[in-house]
Order: sequence, then structure tokens, then C-alpha cells
Amino acid sequence: MRRIELKVIARAKKEELQKLSEDSYRIKVSSPPEKGKANKRIIELLSKEFGVKKRAIKIVSGEAANRKIIEVL
Repeated sequence: MRRIELKVIARAKKEELQKLSEDSYRIKVSSPPEKGKANKRIIELLSKEFGVKKRAIKIVSGEAANRKIIEVL
């Protein structure tokens, strides 16, 4: 299990994942932060990046914030 910190930028023109340090990332998603759409897209992008299934990624804290703690199983 691995925990990472995310700084999220929603409604971005271009989606990207930028590594800031070993356990810290900045992620830009085009989805709006409404009704969990941005969180869903974050999980999709992280599952591709880490090569795990979507259900192996969990938002531990910050579900409604732009700073999140994510657990990758």
C-alpha cells in the first residue's frame, strides 16, 4: 500500500500528471469538480499511471478539496 498527496486542478484545458516528489503529485483534469466527476477522472488517470485497477485506488481524505490523500493498494 502506498499513500500519495495530490494537488488537483479541475477544469484544466490539458490533462496531465506531474510528479513533484516521491509521494507528491500535481494532477490536471478537464472534468469539473461537481458530483464527483473530477474525482472519478483522477482515479481513472492514476490507475493507468500506476498500472492498477480503479478499485485499488481510494481517496482517503480531501474528497471535496483540491488537496487529496490517495491510497494505492
